[in-house]
Amino acid sequence: MLKTVETQLLENRWSEAEAAGKSESELLLYRSNILGADKRVTNYGGGNTSAKVVEIDPLTGKEVEVLWVKGSGGDIGSITMDGFATLYMEKLEALKGLYRGVEFEDEMVGYLPHCTYKLNPRAASIDTPLHAYVPRKHVDHVHADAIIAIAASKNSKQLTKEIFGDSIGWLPWKKPGYELGLWLGKFCEDNPEADGVVLESHGLFTWGDSAKACYDKTIEVINTATKWLAEKTDGVAAFGGAKHQSLSEAERRAVAARLMPAIRGFVSGNQHMVGHFNDSDAVLEFVNAQNMEPLAALGTSCPDHFLRTKIRPLVVNFDPAQGNLDEVLEGLPTQINAYREDYAAYYERCKHDDSPAQRDPNAVVYLVPGVGMITFAKDKATARISGEFYVNAINVMRGASSVSEYTGLPEQEAFDIEYWLLEEAKLQRMPKPKSLAGRVALVTGGAGGIGAATAERYLREGACVMLADIDAEALEATSKNLAGRYGRDVVRTVNMNVTDETAVARAYDEVAVEFGGVDILVSNAGIASSAPIEKTSLALWNKNMDILSTGYFLVSREAFKLMRVQNMGGAVVFVASKNGLAASPNAAAYCTAKASEIHLARCLALEGAEAGIRVNVVNPDAVLRGSKIWEGDWLEQRAGTYGTDKEGLEEMYRQRSMLKRSVLPEDIAEAAYFLASDLSAKSTGNILNVDAGNVQAFTR
Repeated sequence: MLKTVETQLLENRWSEAEAAGKSESELLLYRSNILGADKRVTNYGGGNTSAKVVEIDPLTGKEVEVLWVKGSGGDIGSITMDGFATLYMEKLEALKGLYRGVEFEDEMVGYLPHCTYKLNPRAASIDTPLHAYVPRKHVDHVHADAIIAIAASKNSKQLTKEIFGDSIGWLPWKKPGYELGLWLGKFCEDNPEADGVVLESHGLFTWGDSAKACYDKTIEVINTATKWLAEKTDGVAAFGGAKHQSLSEAERRAVAARLMPAIRGFVSGNQHMVGHFNDSDAVLEFVNAQNMEPLAALGTSCPDHFLRTKIRPLVVNFDPAQGNLDEVLEGLPTQINAYREDYAAYYERCKHDDSPAQRDPNAVVYLVPGVGMITFAKDKATARISGEFYVNAINVMRGASSVSEYTGLPEQEAFDIEYWLLEEAKLQRMPKPKSLAGRVALVTGGAGGIGAATAERYLREGACVMLADIDAEALEATSKNLAGRYGRDVVRTVNMNVTDETAVARAYDEVAVEFGGVDILVSNAGIASSAPIEKTSLALWNKNMDILSTGYFLVSREAFKLMRVQNMGGAVVFVASKNGLAASPNAAAYCTAKASEIHLARCLALEGAEAGIRVNVVNPDAVLRGSKIWEGDWLEQRAGTYGTDKEGLEEMYRQRSMLKRSVLPEDIAEAAYFLASDLSAKSTGNILNVDAGNVQAFTR
């Protein structure tokens, strides 16, 4: 069932106080941002806005009309002033004389740079003519769910007329481009009283003579469609009613935790993929519905949808009533291969002589009855956004199938956009992925100095990081700091005691649900103790062994389990200590436990090699700054052992080293990055000392 009308209607966010004193181009930015602030208006990166502004020509000093329009690849919700392309309207009009017809419309994109105003480096998008040739000062193009539900209905033209009368027109499906821009211009000439137009299977164009009038019209039109849909669907069971019942939240996440690493292993053949899980009410309503499978098979309609989600999803053969998860996992290879073969057949049916080579044939969206939706993409943000796009597609299918018959875009039209040479050129311009792009790391002791520095080093190289720590307060602070600099998508936390078998297993379930799996384990959680052997209690001895030996065993064991499910290899990095190789006075428990870590790593390197799981050790020494183990008794105890005070201990360690240098958390992080990255792809079972030189700790 649809939500109540009141909860669906868009808020008019225009504030006269905020808009006061802004120039026309600044009002365009303001309008764009408040439109993009609500994903019911348009998807991330979808839609575009424009304004025709009188500017001063830098060459002639005369007034000229300039089109300000969202640049290629931008997002109206987060766009800034430098995100707009600026083009001379006079030159855009002159392009009409160069147009050779629809067969050659793609060549018109090459002329757009010649129309640039003030040498603006922002590339103009393919939609530029659609804005240029609408003879109104301000134009909005959005992909509101309520509008696309009408646009994707079998009788969308009649529905548009019924809802809006003559105030909003309708145009049949046409791939975005120069020809569609001319169509819009002709529509405006023929219908001067119209306030906008619905584009079949695409979206909405609205316009106005001021920024506010244009914005108000966009919100009004979407709300009119929303009210109409709510009235027509009142009492109608969405998607034919329920076929399945949702599992509990805990059960849903448990199923996802097992499914996602298995799927990830299959879809990461060309590059490491990152997963996202969504079990929102809208998703559960769809995946549980009678008509979910036939609707999903029709594919999406709006071009922005299937560019993000592929033409259709894969429906996983899970029955929540039967709980047949083991059977599903066993059958996943067959299901995924069938999807790939179907995609390859689609490519062969639709390809042209000049089509780009077939891309990744794996599904992006996986629908699981009773559980939710899983999406996989090259990074976390893209996986999340792809899921958001499919939620929009679900909303469209709900509305269209409730008032009419939902129709996906024709297969050939979908292919011609997915493999559009202009889209391919855009893909080829994408920057080279960072060295850890698509990788997922779990860092224990993640709130400490070494853990946080290692997490940051990985984040800098494009990885996603799960920070695990027993200190909830420090964990939250570290997460907030890193997420503030690298984005919330790529940082997650789990409160974990490495000596608690259940807590460790739960942490791996969390990383599986949040990111799809794990590629890197940094086992770094630790303590330190100092006492003469005769004063070392059994409790102190056991505490060292529990955390530094058993804890490393438990987190490694679970990492191996998950990595073997993925069948993608992996990297395990132990942060041990110089004390694991070199004896120290009054630290028998600590040194012995650290030696245990090192030998455990050697054993795991032997076991993991056949699966491509590399296990290596970083041996730090005297990392005082930012290290939590130096905040308590250990600092005072070691200072006492060496006959110095707290302030002098770091200097003592520096002078003790062969290189006379302090070792910092960032130094350990660099070693942990090297051992996790492909730079060390042929190294396992190794120990990398980062101790500024200590002859006792030489490994050979």
